[in-house]
Amino acid sequence: MSNQKFKIELSIEVPDHLVVIEKVELKRLQDQELKGLWWSLKDLEDRTSKKRNWLEDNILFSPKFREKIDVKNGGFVYYPQKKGEKWTFLASGAADFLEKHFSDIYKR
Repeated sequence: MSNQKFKIELSIEVPDHLVVIEKVELKRLQDQELKGLWWSLKDLEDRTSKKRNWLEDNILFSPKFREKIDVKNGGFVYYPQKKGEKWTFLASGAADFLEKHFSDIYKR
């Protein structure tokens, strides 16, 4: 018995309120969304679903990451220097770091 092959043409109507784009274009648009955006510590908490203490212990003050992520060394985190100053994060850098270092963050 031989295999049968069929060639089928199919038309799919896309509703006016939707568009179809390539995955690479979607990724580019998502990356662009964070460009020039700054996060507060509260924003970082919201994005990660982690509390301040956890973020400080596991990322912000972790010897594994501190030097790399500090804005003084070209990183994306501004560490408050004096009382009353706020944490500031370059959103695009923070998002990239969290994505790239997810497993490193949880390694002890």
